[in-house]
Amino acid sequence: MSSDQNNNRGRVALITGSTSGIGKAIALQLNKDGFTVVLHSRTSVAEGQRFASQIPNAIYIQADLSDQVQVKRLILDVLSHHGRLDVLVNNAGINAMIPHNDLKQASAEVWRELYEVNVIAPWTLIAEAESALRQSSTQACPSCIVNISSHAGVRPKGASVPYAATKAALNHVTTLLALNLSPDIRVNAIAPGLVDTPMTEKWVDAHRLWKDKSPMRRGAKPSEIAYIASMLVASSYITGEIILADGGLNLT
Repeated sequence: MSSDQNNNRGRVALITGSTSGIGKAIALQLNKDGFTVVLHSRTSVAEGQRFASQIPNAIYIQADLSDQVQVKRLILDVLSHHGRLDVLVNNAGINAMIPHNDLKQASAEVWRELYEVNVIAPWTLIAEAESALRQSSTQACPSCIVNISSHAGVRPKGASVPYAATKAALNHVTTLLALNLSPDIRVNAIAPGLVDTPMTEKWVDAHRLWKDKSPMRRGAKPSEIAYIASMLVASSYITGEIILADGGLNLT
């Protein structure tokens, strides 16, 4: 076992939306780093339980993050089971595919639905977890929050205007909380571009764009985003950063 794994033994990380894609890769990486991981999803309960059974000491908790009662219960359940929380990864999010010039299709209902899950739920999770994160924090190893945003929150891109706006809001929340929770809790965000997941498999135009225009000529693998999360968690100094991980597409 490496020194990092020894340092993280007994430390607990909650990763929301962690039964597939980026969240699953982050859970696997943090487990490899020595953390006890808590898995979560809204609907894929059987997959979550199966995944948890494959990871030592892992547990799975189901919660619908559009419901504030369930959001708060998620943190309570983690603390009830483990008695501590060291790392919170806000990965869960929802999308809406709407052309940017179709303003009426981007209805108030769409805006509210996306904001509830992509902005308000992470905020509530952080607020509910703050005390536990502070208690487990040390000067040598501050507690950590990693928000999974999107390049759409940095540049005028994305599946819809409401989606991009929620990710921009999450980025700003990240920087504001980095100021206000320091030095006990570090807060950073990762803003991926295209990532090869089951959800993006049929995004033909996006795959063509990244192949033709991005310097890396491809989308990211989930494990590559997980490595960035691992780095942010391992750091004892970095806070308030929005790390754009789009294979250099923003340069073109």
